[in-house]
Amino acid sequence: MKSCMGYIAEVDLTLGKIEKTEIPKQIYDQLLSGKGLGAWYLYKNIPADADPLGPDNILGFVSGALTGTNAPICGRWSIVTKSPLTGGWGDANCGGNFSPAIKRCGVDAIFIKGVSKKPVYLFMDDDTCELRDASEYWGLDAIEAEERLFVDAGKVKKPSVALIGPAGEQLSLISGVCNEGGRIAARSGVGAVMGSKRLKAVVLAGSQKIACHDKKAMNELSKELAKRIKKAYPAGIMKGSTYGILGAAMGALPASMPLDGSMNMGPLSKWGSSVNTVLAIKKGDGPIKNWGGTPRDVKWATKNYNPDRLFERELNKYSCYSCSLGCGAVINLKGLAYGNFEHTHKPEYETIQGFGPLLLNRNLESVLYLNELLNRAGMDTISAANSVAYAIECYENGLIDDSQTNGLKLNWGAHEDIIKLVEKMIAREGIGDKLADGVKKAAEYFGAATEKFAMHVGGQEPGFHEPRLDLQLGVHFITEPSPGKHTIGSGGDYGNMALWDVCTWAPVAKVENKKAARKPNEGCGKASAASAYYAMLIDGAGGCYYGKLIGTNNWKLISYLNAATGWGKSGDEYMEIGKRIQMLRLMFNVKHGVLPASLELPKRIEGRPPLKDGPNKGATIDPNEQAKYHWKELGCDVATGAPLNETLEALGINELLEL
Repeated sequence: MKSCMGYIAEVDLTLGKIEKTEIPKQIYDQLLSGKGLGAWYLYKNIPADADPLGPDNILGFVSGALTGTNAPICGRWSIVTKSPLTGGWGDANCGGNFSPAIKRCGVDAIFIKGVSKKPVYLFMDDDTCELRDASEYWGLDAIEAEERLFVDAGKVKKPSVALIGPAGEQLSLISGVCNEGGRIAARSGVGAVMGSKRLKAVVLAGSQKIACHDKKAMNELSKELAKRIKKAYPAGIMKGSTYGILGAAMGALPASMPLDGSMNMGPLSKWGSSVNTVLAIKKGDGPIKNWGGTPRDVKWATKNYNPDRLFERELNKYSCYSCSLGCGAVINLKGLAYGNFEHTHKPEYETIQGFGPLLLNRNLESVLYLNELLNRAGMDTISAANSVAYAIECYENGLIDDSQTNGLKLNWGAHEDIIKLVEKMIAREGIGDKLADGVKKAAEYFGAATEKFAMHVGGQEPGFHEPRLDLQLGVHFITEPSPGKHTIGSGGDYGNMALWDVCTWAPVAKVENKKAARKPNEGCGKASAASAYYAMLIDGAGGCYYGKLIGTNNWKLISYLNAATGWGKSGDEYMEIGKRIQMLRLMFNVKHGVLPASLELPKRIEGRPPLKDGPNKGATIDPNEQAKYHWKELGCDVATGAPLNETLEALGINELLEL
């Protein structure tokens, strides 16, 4: 495959051994790169009984098949591993410039096993691949350590660095891996795996070229999208408060309707994901009060979390590698009532929703401070906020008392004590030590009576979007091999993508009555399968999920892949590659004792009991019943979710595993 380097780096920290290994061409042809390459390698090489925090687990840094080809919005990298949160497949995803840096070192992925006796970091460039002492960086936060590594690398041009902060060093099961000033590949406990190996950082400074089959076609496609985004930007001139009004209207309607993905380009360019906060709250998509509240509980939220308040603080915008959307920004924190940070990355929707409405926290400044604090620590804001919400509800119901909180008053909206609690989580101090491993572990410690307040799916806390509003989202929460992920798909996303334009069997999204759409149906099963395959295709290519949100008529992933490879494949053929990647990830879970169909949503998130107010009033869903249609469409056993052998044979997966 011309756009891939054809090699991986294999690092054994126990032996201090590094090898460069050639990958069979068939792997790229059938799985692309990225998570596809990662799923193939991890399935073959991690023993079924491997301790996620032990030497047999493998941590993989993977780039994408389109990264470096000038394909737009294709600069994402992933970390793949066995998750210490779920015991099954784990992955996390991040942007910036680390993805092309992997390939510029002459490899498509770096796989690391074993455990070092002392803290080390991996350094790679065109001529060198070696482990170096990281003792002086151990204990530094992610930003401090990265800045030191920039200087110590001694290069004219800054290297790209991926590293852990204190949370990963202390093996917090909700820690991630950071790059570029605290941006974080946050989910699945990947930071804990990296910390368990005593690997502080991966530092990359290569300069090898990345090929593309048809550079002219790719450049034309890239320019076309850039023009469309520039033309759409005026849509972002609307005030942030407008989206609260729009959300209220959408929430009040008895039916949901597919929206043109082009409508997302302007708002994403102007505000990034923060624009979704007021929209999500009003339409019933944003969970409130530990998933048990309604918009009535947060009437103040559309004012307090208006995205214009963040826009006014912006110092400069930035884009990930090869991205023409440019949703990121650095914002000013001077004059903040908390800490002494000067600036931070503009917080994403998930962080704002989690530390704002989910906790009934009215104070935006506290959310900005927590965003920077957690970025520096390298801790997942989704899992952290769910854990704080769990603790607050337990405290409010007398299941955790003052002696256990070290005097903290864990009440809804008590932002000062919320900050102190998060600081304890990062330091693994007192009650924070119990919450630093997520809500499942916390509930095991505090007792069965607290489990009803522990919002997790198979051990991983869910992203902040409401399955009671969107049944397909609920299906992905429980069927995704790394459960609780909001990025794989939803009914809303499906309408934005217009997959039926590139895939002959994908059903066309239609206007649906909300009540009817909550009932299990075959059409939703086909749509959820298509969404899962397309998400894996994106991950194999190194693409960004915001690309899918602007629609296949704008972000032409199939065209980019053909320009890069020269394959000339159809959308259906590429979707089969996505299916193959998903099957391997499901097989990984089966191998490691996690039956795919065994996962369930918390009863509260299913609407049991139903909410008494708001857009989701009275809504109850049965995602496990709907999942049967999903498993059937995938070619899995309906009872267990395990891939059927006939499906694996048809996809050629058994042959790939022999390579």
